Amino acid sequence: MHVMTKLFALLGLALAPAGYAAAQVKLPAFITDSMVLQQATNAPIWGWSTPGQTVSVSGSWSSKAVTGVAGKDGKWMVKLPTPKAGGPYEVTIKANETKTLHGILIGEVWICSGQSNMEMPVQGWGAGTPIQNSATEIADANYPSIRMFTVDKAVGFAPQEDVKGSWATCAPTTVGSFSATAYFFGRQLYQQLHVPIGLIHTSWGGTIAEAWTSAPALRGMQDFNKDLDRVDSIRHHLKAMQLQDSIHAAGWQRALADRSDYNAPSLQWATMQVPGYWESLGQPSLDGIVWFKRTVDIPATWAGKDLKLDLGPIDDRDITYFNGQPIDSTMQGFTWMAERHYRIPASLVKAGSNTLVVKVIDDGGNGGMYGKPSQLALYPADQQPGAGIALGGTWQYAVAKVKPQPAVGNSPNQPSVLYNAMIAPLVPYAIKGAIWYQGEANVGRAAQYTRLFPLMIKDWRNHWQEGNFPFYFVQIAPFGYGGDSTQAAALRDAQRRTLKLAPNTGMAVTMDIGETGNIHPADKQDVGKRLALWALNKTYRKTDGVYSGPLYSGFEVKGNEVVVSFTNTDGGLSVVGDKLKDFELQDADGSWKPAQASISGEQVTVTSPDVKAPKGVRYAFYATAQGTLFNGKGLPASSFTSEALK
Repeated sequence: MHVMTKLFALLGLALAPAGYAAAQVKLPAFITDSMVLQQATNAPIWGWSTPGQTVSVSGSWSSKAVTGVAGKDGKWMVKLPTPKAGGPYEVTIKANETKTLHGILIGEVWICSGQSNMEMPVQGWGAGTPIQNSATEIADANYPSIRMFTVDKAVGFAPQEDVKGSWATCAPTTVGSFSATAYFFGRQLYQQLHVPIGLIHTSWGGTIAEAWTSAPALRGMQDFNKDLDRVDSIRHHLKAMQLQDSIHAAGWQRALADRSDYNAPSLQWATMQVPGYWESLGQPSLDGIVWFKRTVDIPATWAGKDLKLDLGPIDDRDITYFNGQPIDSTMQGFTWMAERHYRIPASLVKAGSNTLVVKVIDDGGNGGMYGKPSQLALYPADQQPGAGIALGGTWQYAVAKVKPQPAVGNSPNQPSVLYNAMIAPLVPYAIKGAIWYQGEANVGRAAQYTRLFPLMIKDWRNHWQEGNFPFYFVQIAPFGYGGDSTQAAALRDAQRRTLKLAPNTGMAVTMDIGETGNIHPADKQDVGKRLALWALNKTYRKTDGVYSGPLYSGFEVKGNEVVVSFTNTDGGLSVVGDKLKDFELQDADGSWKPAQASISGEQVTVTSPDVKAPKGVRYAFYATAQGTLFNGKGLPASSFTSEALK
């Protein structure tokens, strides 16, 4: 009975809208108190009621109501004319019952989506992944006319009817957990436009672009048909597969809760060098629970004293024990990058042999205690790590449980499943446009991204039936993606090439504000501002016309020189540093050679003593290249290559 209850809970969101009691009016989660409606438009308002029921909707800004009739499935929709920006107002919905929504603002509404750099909140993800000046930003976030809605993460194997989430008014108590990029974008719009701003944040870290694209659109691309067939199969057998998964999940939860099984006689212990990912240390394909254990000899002078334990970052979660007792854990939130700093109470510390045990829980991908040797140490609480015991080296380990692979396959990295669960339910809520920060998860597939990303943008526009609504995105920042290869630069260039979807498509370049050792740069303020530059200039026509750094537009070969032309050279081209760097020329054999570059008016002249007959040019075309070329207004040039992407 318990298993069946869980099964129906899993199915509830998809099945609920058609089953409401006769007198009940149900609305989507985002059509509620404190929402923001797009100004000066016919804003769709919809919900569910008794089939055949007439529904009347009115706004307190007008005496006129609009009406609709619930269909056979109980769903109804009306289009409510909205005034110019203002509020607060009320929206009243009348059917068999009357619902009144309070605190409604009329203004500008934007969808904010992507992966972890969009998801990253204003409060950051701990000391290793901060947001620049986050404490001050949170304290100063008193903007009651900015409203924020975060869509709960979910996977759907068919387009869903609703999401989970709620509107919050921007304040120091609410902004910390909201998307930093979205907030800084919205704040910039509010400060320039002086109208209410509604931000609907729907993102999921580490996700691929095809997950955010509808199945019919992807079918036309052909690349993902095999995976789409699997998603279709899951949908057709969903109930039975969810029942199987619920049984497996119950066993997994029992294993997580077990505090004593590192003493189980069935465990097979071996040794592993720590730190390091276990995928490269003898367990190449393991997701699950692994016990790590080692004996530590404590000096007599430490006995009965509080100790500090540093373990570095652990992928993903852990529960740590000392002499058989749990001392601390890191089990919630964005845990895989968080360094562990635990305290061992004096009552557990004895002279001589002591046992340290770490239960490492890997939910997927890499796993293990993977930091640097210097990050692992045990030492008295009143001393520094260097005075303690180094814990890097040989540990015993035993695999406690392999995580069952779900039959349903609830990973977000499947085609269309995030579109189904986190975008489709929002359509056709009236919006002004969308901002997007994604691409890291598609590095290595740049040529495909040149087709996939424009397809996704057009797909969203088609579903909203808003023509070419503004879609502004962030180009991924420099970062060492497993080495300083050209793959990430190629993805950046695929993003640049997406600008061909003119008008109303724009790209914020972040070449100068990335962190090559951190895939989540702390400076989200400038990211938000640069997205807002596109919106303020192209959508709202409110600023001086400068919205982008230089963008490659072509080249001409003149003897052994290449002359490169750019758009968006506002104020003229300029160099940051002593000279232009990171330009290369392509030789006749296709190889790339370092080159010298100089600014000539609004062009760049590139030469190389090693290339006599150049056939191509590229700039900052490595994963960690940060670039030196800017326009006169201080905005960086995008990296580029003239070569076709592979």
